[in-house]
Amino acid sequence: MLVGVGLGPGDPELLTLRAVRLLREASAVFVPGNLAYELVRPYRPEAVVLDFPMTSDEAYIRECLEANAARIAPYAKDGLAVFGIIGDPNFYSTFSRLCEVIASRYPEITFATEPGISSITAFASVANVPVNSGFLVSDGSEPESRIFMKVRRPAALAASLSKEGYSEFVLVERMFLPEQRVYRGDELPETSDYFSILFARRSHA
Repeated sequence: MLVGVGLGPGDPELLTLRAVRLLREASAVFVPGNLAYELVRPYRPEAVVLDFPMTSDEAYIRECLEANAARIAPYAKDGLAVFGIIGDPNFYSTFSRLCEVIASRYPEITFATEPGISSITAFASVANVPVNSGFLVSDGSEPESRIFMKVRRPAALAASLSKEGYSEFVLVERMFLPEQRVYRGDELPETSDYFSILFARRSHA
């Protein structure tokens, strides 16, 4: 298995306890640069630094992804391999692209992610800016997804969003609590707990 582990925004004290445990338990640890390496070094000084170029050359990016996949695969096939990444592995990271390449070449490998403190939430603390209403996050591209918190009527909300072109829906209720539930698509309940988050993504043209 390959697990993408969020290392937080850069402060070594902002690694989660779970991140530290996985770093210690893994048969091999890989990171995409020296900043990430410095965060994992106290726990895994032998971690492997992989090359992920900052370039718009898609052919070269693909070449590096395939080379990195080949280095990771032997460890992920037979044990627990960890890919430690700054921030959170599901938000604007290289981990999802890496998984796509590995899945296409090594379909027997499974994947998982563990969250890290992302810059999106860490920013509010550093800037001392409380956020108490809806906000938009973008990397400059047109937003295709929306996230709703405290969703009490998820089925009705999804039906309304469908009229705006949204077609993929995932509801997470009481996240990380013992009674956590995940609903997808037509499974959305009529009502949900106060501690619920709905993810909605637009259809691709």
